[in-house]
Amino acid sequence: MSAFSLKKPKKTCDDQNCPFHGTLSIRGRVLEGVVISAKMEKTAVVRRDYMNYMPKFRRYERRHSHIPVHNPPCINAKEGNWVKIAECRPISKTVAFSVVEKLEEKRGGGKS
Repeated sequence: MSAFSLKKPKKTCDDQNCPFHGTLSIRGRVLEGVVISAKMEKTAVVRRDYMNYMPKFRRYERRHSHIPVHNPPCINAKEGNWVKIAECRPISKTVAFSVVEKLEEKRGGGKS
């Protein structure tokens, strides 16, 4: 985790799958996105927007993907938060990323 410049959360937690207070190691990709759902226990869904090039039309199109991530209690990201997520070992069938930092409280996304 020394390669990443992450701010340690102010709160502490006793979650075993927390990258700061548990044994979960972070490796691989680091992405940013908006939390669109935080209804599951310790899990959130992050929307990541990106541009995809269409060679036939020689233009870009907007696309998005939904990534289920582990949401540790010490960070506790809510809907609408802009977060930084990092790849980790698979925690469950769908979850292989963890929230490592809250960048902004309310930036967009989420349901109004």
